[in-house]
Amino acid sequence: MTGPSSQKEHILVVDDDPRIRQMLSRYFEDEGYRVTAVADGGAMRDALRINAFDIILLDLMLPGESGLELARDIRARSETPIIMLTGKDDVLDRIVGLELGADDYMSKPFHLREVLARIRTVLRRRAPARQETPSESDQVIFEGWTLDLSRRSLTRQDGQMIDLTTGEFDMLAVMARNAGRVLSRDRLMDLTRGRSLEAFDRTIDAQIARLRKKIELDPANPQIIKSVRGVGYVFTSRLDQF
Repeated sequence: MTGPSSQKEHILVVDDDPRIRQMLSRYFEDEGYRVTAVADGGAMRDALRINAFDIILLDLMLPGESGLELARDIRARSETPIIMLTGKDDVLDRIVGLELGADDYMSKPFHLREVLARIRTVLRRRAPARQETPSESDQVIFEGWTLDLSRRSLTRQDGQMIDLTTGEFDMLAVMARNAGRVLSRDRLMDLTRGRSLEAFDRTIDAQIARLRKKIELDPANPQIIKSVRGVGYVFTSRLDQF
């Protein structure tokens, strides 16, 4: 099965190894994607100024600015999905990357088909469902917020849409689906990522903290997603529709 040539999703590859850039570019283009490949942070910023990308593959070890620094910069400006590529088997780097808002990571060496599968998974999670009118069962309304599960969108009471990363949306959807139930960090990792990533407590905590900044009136005194000491988190808001 080839990639979605009619849609031509645009992938940005940031890697200082020319062989990897060429290999990924050829493979993704053969699968029907548009690809821009650059070697460093400066070239990445130039590309981002010119084009809109659907996903970014970002190497951790780059000359000059590191991939972690660039991921922080990207996330401060946009919610474009990020998959980190790393040749280092370093748990701390993975944790920091996920805390910064990366949607996934892959260790080198990797299999091209696995990279493609990860990309498709992230894009599928980010893409709105192709339907004109969502049914009520696809919407969760709480505290003036509307979470549309089919279109993967979050809308404020005044109609403004709030950008969420793939991980943030999945976390909020899982919390809302389990409203009133205390969920441990391990259980949240199971429900949001199916154990494709290790269950790092700090990763879950960082994701919850980012969500609170976006949906809570006072993130320091949260009323929607509350902490349960020594256990995990609970979504406490009443759902108007589900």
